[in-house]
Amino acid sequence: MKKILFVEDEAALQTTLGGALQKEGFAVVAARDGETGLHLAASEHPDLILLDLILPKRSGFQVLEALKSDAKTRDIPVIVLTNLESAKDVDRALALGATTFLVKASYEIDEVITKVRQELQSGATGVSA
Repeated sequence: MKKILFVEDEAALQTTLGGALQKEGFAVVAARDGETGLHLAASEHPDLILLDLILPKRSGFQVLEALKSDAKTRDIPVIVLTNLESAKDVDRALALGATTFLVKASYEIDEVITKVRQELQSGATGVSA
């Protein structure tokens, strides 16, 4: 069973998407802030991280930078799932090591799950905004 770390501070999205991922056969570990997300990435060794950029305690950008600078977590693929959609934010997230960038408003839950499956199967890098 593949393990997904979902770092998201919105309780409703955490519940809805997290529950949908579990129904699809994924183990889901949840974090509601950046600091907890970093801690869980190191201790839980997830197969993939879904990361919001606007988070309490540490921003998603700070989390991404820390993940990619740590030998224990640098190879974990990270899909950014956020409401930020400027080219500057996309470029920054990809430069820091995100493999995919998804804008929340542009995707239904089943589409996000499809992206997660694709990432886990291929490890391909891409932008989907």
